[in-house]
Amino acid sequence: MWGLVESGSITKLINKPKGMVIGDTRHSRKIFELWSKSELEAIGIYEVEFDNTNKKDEQWYANTNQSFAFAGGKITASYGTATAKPHADTTWTQADSDNGDLPSDKSVGDIKSRGLKYNLIQTIKQQAAGILRDTDWYIVRKADAGTAVPSSITTHRAAVRTKAAAQETQITNASDTPALETLYTYVNTADEGDPEVIERPLGQLPTLES
Repeated sequence: MWGLVESGSITKLINKPKGMVIGDTRHSRKIFELWSKSELEAIGIYEVEFDNTNKKDEQWYANTNQSFAFAGGKITASYGTATAKPHADTTWTQADSDNGDLPSDKSVGDIKSRGLKYNLIQTIKQQAAGILRDTDWYIVRKADAGTAVPSSITTHRAAVRTKAAAQETQITNASDTPALETLYTYVNTADEGDPEVIERPLGQLPTLES
């Protein structure tokens, strides 16, 4: 990506090589392939440098649009301060009703939008249900034919439910969005000198050993 700088200001952003008229001269798109960096800059074309310092994981944060600035002989694209996505549900308020923003099928106190906690907990429930589904046939067989469910299966299914409940509690108890992000961040938990053990505070749902 490039930018055209004229009189010290960015006048055009160029996403891909193309023919351009700069001043009184028409330039072929091939200048982007054949000309050196200094030759391009001599006619005002600068390659954009990207500064992602403020960019954060979009699972947890809403990033701003990039802004472009020319200074010190270069164009820089950078982000503003990211905003943490709401970790809790938001509800319709009396102010929404007073302003006429409350939908006709909603009441004050109803859910307006779901926060991260709700969505993360729903994912845990879906993952646990998916794991349990793999052994549901044991339960069906027991109901249909009276065949006993192996103790290893019973223990596994209980462990899945217990871990899922613990994960939901961890998510519920998280104080804010950064705390939620920490639960999902993998780190090396091994002691110095031991092999790496990459884990996350939330842990993992148990899987059935073959």
